[in-house]
Amino acid sequence: MTRVALINPNWTFDGSIYFGCRSPHLPIELGISQQLLRGAGHATLLLDAHMFDLSPSDILAELAAFRPDMIVLTTAPTYLFWRCAPPELRVPQELALTLRESGAVLVAVGPHGSTTPRMTLRKLGVDVVVMGECEHSVLRLANGARDVAGICFTAANGDIKVNGGPQAAVFTDQPALQWPEEMIRRHHHHHHRFEAAPVGPGAEVEASRGCPYHCTFCAKDNFRNAYRKRPPAVILDEVDRLRAQGAEYVYFIDEIFLPNAELLQGLVTRGLKFGVQTRIDLWRPEMLELLGRAGCVSIEAGIESLTPEGRAALAKNCRMTTEQLAERLVEARRHVPFVQANLIEMPQDDDPVVQRWRQRMQDAGVWANDPVPLYPYPGSPDYQKRWGTPDDHAWERAHTHYLKLFNQFSDVQNERPIPLTALELQVAP
Repeated sequence: MTRVALINPNWTFDGSIYFGCRSPHLPIELGISQQLLRGAGHATLLLDAHMFDLSPSDILAELAAFRPDMIVLTTAPTYLFWRCAPPELRVPQELALTLRESGAVLVAVGPHGSTTPRMTLRKLGVDVVVMGECEHSVLRLANGARDVAGICFTAANGDIKVNGGPQAAVFTDQPALQWPEEMIRRHHHHHHRFEAAPVGPGAEVEASRGCPYHCTFCAKDNFRNAYRKRPPAVILDEVDRLRAQGAEYVYFIDEIFLPNAELLQGLVTRGLKFGVQTRIDLWRPEMLELLGRAGCVSIEAGIESLTPEGRAALAKNCRMTTEQLAERLVEARRHVPFVQANLIEMPQDDDPVVQRWRQRMQDAGVWANDPVPLYPYPGSPDYQKRWGTPDDHAWERAHTHYLKLFNQFSDVQNERPIPLTALELQVAP
């Protein structure tokens, strides 16, 4: 038996370009890992330092009582944000420094190690970096395996060794998760919900993983790539457990929440409110009606560009015209209280036209963001097209490019980002 501590850092984002939500969310990758570890007979301790606002001394006190053999920490705030993680590793770096006092084997999981494993190992100073979807690799490490695919580590001769490439889980066999009562009770945030103030806890659920599309901006090539979905009955079981714990709202973290009549029919009777991210061109009017009746109160729809040329440049593979997309968004708003159209800043889109379209959508009750500058995340086709396969300097290269290219940022950012070298602890090359 291995004693494994699973830690979600206490995230801070000062100076970061981070596009994701800054509130605490359920660390789903660690929850799944804990479930597998316990099923194999290992002892586990799940510490969500973000949800519980734990200081380094708080974490060390918990670890001293638990006495772990292995500690797993993540480099992104939950699976929901692996595709748009903070580029900098400052927070996990600081945590890793603290954790070295424990004497346990340190294992890092997350999008950084999945795309740039050598530099992630070097920057964090951990023993092992896991590449790809992490839950089964963590179990193999706990079982005592070391020479397995999907890990990066320092060999006995001091060389950094990369075993194979990023791994993917079957996922379709993932049973319902059960979260601690206190974690759900503290989960005050309702992700991407705007139509009403929360009256009970929120939560996140993973109904599917991956996406059948390959948009150029999406950093999913090395993790959460191939589309897979869990059986509706299992998802409904997980939802029922959350409802029993008092959860009023869940957000489906799926890269793309596709129409699923069986799941939506099951949700109709649950009295649960939920939010999704999806492509509006995949939803027929009758399915949008069912989506609203099932309890959906928030849709985040990726439109990205208002011109066919812009959408083609992003490899959206969209068969609707801009007018048809607008009509479908308005149709969605008839059934769902909050509908958002996501836009990316594209050279093919004329700004006055974009602003008029945004006003038109706003008049129809649909919110469209001011176009967001495109960040070329390592692991995205956009990065590959610009610079080729990500190397040890990929994150710095993408960050420098982004800061040089844009003087103004989006309405989801409150401050100008600063360079990675100023954000991270500096380590020897």
